[in-house]
Amino acid sequence: MEYGSIERDLHVDASPDVVFEVVSRPEHMREWWPDDARFEPAEGAPGELFWRDKATGETKTVAFTVVEVDPPKRFSFRWCHTGAERGGDSLLVTFDLVPTQTGTLVRMTETGFREMGWEIAVLEEQYRDHVSGWDHYIPRLGAYAARLASTR
Repeated sequence: MEYGSIERDLHVDASPDVVFEVVSRPEHMREWWPDDARFEPAEGAPGELFWRDKATGETKTVAFTVVEVDPPKRFSFRWCHTGAERGGDSLLVTFDLVPTQTGTLVRMTETGFREMGWEIAVLEEQYRDHVSGWDHYIPRLGAYAARLASTR
């Protein structure tokens, strides 16, 4: 296996404007992905994502940096930085939004796994963990965006 990138495509019954809000604003992102998110949707803005372990009550915090904001076409960010704070290598997640006749095609791509400098066992574990995570969260993104669009 190459472990180079993860790609997921999803059709959403919502306009690109609505889907862009869902992937780029913390108040919407926390409805389908992390338990909490804090950032400004502006290029270069730092932020944090938070996941709570329901069993232990512990919270995992992950540094997050907005890379590109091009409404309603693209939103990208870096996360999982290897260095202190936001230095070092990181993974790049990009959401490309393409209008369709009935909504939006969401293309999520996560890259940078091989560049992280992980030993092969860690690389394989992280890659599998992210594949599993996106397989869980991408459908939630679509369902939330469709619900949001239906209320407007």
